[in-house]
Amino acid sequence: MDRDRVAPPDPGLASLLGGRAGAVDASVPVVLFVAVWALVDLPSPGPLWWASGAAVAGAVAVAAVRLSQGRKPRAVLFGLLGVAAAATVALSTGRAEDFFLLQLVSNAASALVWLVSIVVRWPLLGVIVGGVLGQRTRWRRDPDLVRGYQRASWAWVAQYVVRLALFVPLYLAGDVVLLGLVRTVASPVLVGLSVLASWPLLRTALPGDHPGIRHPR
Repeated sequence: MDRDRVAPPDPGLASLLGGRAGAVDASVPVVLFVAVWALVDLPSPGPLWWASGAAVAGAVAVAAVRLSQGRKPRAVLFGLLGVAAAATVALSTGRAEDFFLLQLVSNAASALVWLVSIVVRWPLLGVIVGGVLGQRTRWRRDPDLVRGYQRASWAWVAQYVVRLALFVPLYLAGDVVLLGLVRTVASPVLVGLSVLASWPLLRTALPGDHPGIRHPR
C-alpha cells in the first residue's frame, strides 16, 4: 500500500446535500398559489380554489419533469403530497394563509428534532451525510466526527428558528403575499447559509490529523 498516496478531498456539504433544484421545485407551487390567489377576481372562495389548483398543477408539472430526469420517485412523490396536503388544509379552513400552516408545523418540529439529535449525540447532519456517503453509522464510532456533526447541526437548528421568527408573525397577520415572498426567497437563502456555515463548523471541530468525513476513525 502506498503510504504517500493522497486521500481524496472531502466533498463539500453543498454537493452532498443537494443543489438548487430542490429549492426551485419547492418554490414553483408557492409562487403559483400566491399569484393566482392575488390575481383572480372572484367571490370567495373562488380565488382559493383556483390558487390551490394552480399550486397542485405546478407540483405535478415539477414532478413530471424531475421523473423524466431520473429523480427518485419517492422524493418526487413526497414533494407532490406536501403541496396537495397544504392545499387541502387551506381549502378545509377557507383561509389562504393556511396553505403555509403545515410548513410552520414542520419547521417547529424540525427545529425540535435537530436539537434533540444534538443532545442525544445522534446529530442529524451526521445521519444524513453518513447515509449519503454509505457509512451507515460508522461515523458514530469516531468521537471527533460526532462532535463535529453536533457543532455543525446547530446551524440547522438556527435556520429553522429564524424561519419561524419570519413566518409566524406574517401567518398571524394573514399576509398571504408576504408569506409567499418570504417562503420563496428566504427559505433557499437560509438553507444555503446553513450549508455554508456547517462545513467550517464541522471541519474546525476535527483535529489536524483527522482523515476527513469520508474516513471515520
